[in-house]
Amino acid sequence: MVIEFSKYQGLGNDFILIDNRHSADPIITPEQAVQMCDRHFGIGADGVIFVLPGQEDTEYTMRIYNSDGSEPEMCGNGIRCFAKFIADLSGNTEVNKSYRIHTLAGVIIPKLESNGEVTVDMGEPQLTAAQIPTTLTSGEDKVVAQPLEIDGKTWSVTAVSMGNPHCITFVENSDHIELEKIGPLFEHHSVFPQRTNTEFIQVVKADYLKMRVWERGAGITLACGTGACATVVAGVLNDKCDRSCTVELPGGCLQITWSDKNNHVYMTGPATEVFKGKY
Repeated sequence: MVIEFSKYQGLGNDFILIDNRHSADPIITPEQAVQMCDRHFGIGADGVIFVLPGQEDTEYTMRIYNSDGSEPEMCGNGIRCFAKFIADLSGNTEVNKSYRIHTLAGVIIPKLESNGEVTVDMGEPQLTAAQIPTTLTSGEDKVVAQPLEIDGKTWSVTAVSMGNPHCITFVENSDHIELEKIGPLFEHHSVFPQRTNTEFIQVVKADYLKMRVWERGAGITLACGTGACATVVAGVLNDKCDRSCTVELPGGCLQITWSDKNNHVYMTGPATEVFKGKY
């Protein structure tokens, strides 16, 4: 079977986008997605994203397979690429056009901006241990500045769900973190029954954070949108940052705001088509 695809990237977090609107199920298997994501023997990507028909009151459904074949609930950079892809599929050039997208994390609403970027209403962060999920505290408690021992060192961690689990820890210098070594130990720690994404955050100033990330199912990536959102929430909970911040990732910057009016988190950043092809 020949599959037509487009490749997009958001701050270097890259995805294979497939028009899957003719079927409610992805047209490839997780195993095939692993092959497509291979950077030596396939197309190369952090994940494969499918545009499926909408459900209930949504226009489209987004499903994702990570580069290891696992399926995350949501992806912040991915949904910006998703919005650009469906705009390109439909030939839409309307400024401020928004879409209601069904995801495993609920309904997410991206909006196309006049400058070519995409703003996404990521919804409300989930803060209790049961929602994340984690066993770091009791189920109904928030997980803020909790001790977690990893590789013989005790880390102070805050956990936030943006529809997918995040473990955030603040460090003096994010560049000095050995991600390849420490990232998998966080991801697979027993206190995170569904594994976790992990963000290592350096506070440059109250409205500027520097972030490196180990993504669940993808490893080291240049950016993580849900991680940037979770990071600002964690920073506010720890009195380390403002509610509106620039988050610098290895692939570039995202603008994140945690609204004190409706409790929603908003993310703004780029999404760019790289090329089209057949596989």
